[in-house]
Amino acid sequence: MTTQKVEISSRTIIFTVFFLLGLGFLWQIKDLIFSLLIATIFAGALKPAVNYLERVKLPRILATFLVYFLFVFVFFYIFTLIIPPLATELVSLFKNLPGIIRNTLPTMGSTFDFDFFSRNLPSITNQTFEFIKGLFGNVIFVSSTMFFSFYLLSEKNLSKKLLGNFFEEHEISRITLVADRAQKRMSSWFWGQIILMLVVGGLTYIGLFAFDIKYALALAVLAGILEVIPNLGPILSAVPAVLIGYSVSPILGLSMVVLYFIVQQLENNLIVPLVMKKVTGLHPIVILVSLIVGGKIAGVIGVILAVPVTLLLETVIIEWHRMTR
Repeated sequence: MTTQKVEISSRTIIFTVFFLLGLGFLWQIKDLIFSLLIATIFAGALKPAVNYLERVKLPRILATFLVYFLFVFVFFYIFTLIIPPLATELVSLFKNLPGIIRNTLPTMGSTFDFDFFSRNLPSITNQTFEFIKGLFGNVIFVSSTMFFSFYLLSEKNLSKKLLGNFFEEHEISRITLVADRAQKRMSSWFWGQIILMLVVGGLTYIGLFAFDIKYALALAVLAGILEVIPNLGPILSAVPAVLIGYSVSPILGLSMVVLYFIVQQLENNLIVPLVMKKVTGLHPIVILVSLIVGGKIAGVIGVILAVPVTLLLETVIIEWHRMTR
């Protein structure tokens, strides 16, 4: 029996070391990368409006300021309008949900530790809101993201200005083409997801309000947020509503099942094809895997950026493959 000798060249060792050091460096500046990604998505989402105003003879810097100011104002106004009542309903819901489950499903009392559930759900809620508050309270992160997105919107031919000293003209054209297509896909996903979340959350709220279900706002927001998770999200969002309805009466619990089923059918057969048709091109399993990986790597913000990053990587790989064939 002959033994094979495996030789590793010094070049391979050096490459591996620098590659690992590069990954470590990227991890150290992950907040900056997250900021740039969010800024790129926002800039891509607002660019069509800025381009339109520029075509009607408005200076680009003024057009950028108007569109950007309107977007930020509307976003923060909605945020401040919905968060206080939502926080109150969520805390009350999480506080009472274990009792609702215990009363609705008494046979599960010996299987699940509802006291543990009751102790930890309020903690999870507080941690979530602390994260949101900390994210918006991080002056450096928020200000840098706003600055980057404003700068990306206001500057034309940014790739040539940044890369002109390092690459040839044809290489810059390739990079610009890939970057523009990736940004367009990410911005299309952004607006499509916003519309989906609003429509699903709105339909759910109307149905819950019509049935006079407690915590209608919190349950509707939960349905809208979980819309980002394909197939599994609508089921998860329906569980607390069904339990709350069933705790009042079996008929109301069954009505909640019917309501969420109707909303899901409308979503799958009407809303998604109209809003998200050919926007991402990603299989639901790929989206689900990206969400899990993003959550493991970077928590909540990783989940938020998982699909845009997947779109970015897919676009880069596809376009680069086309160019090199």
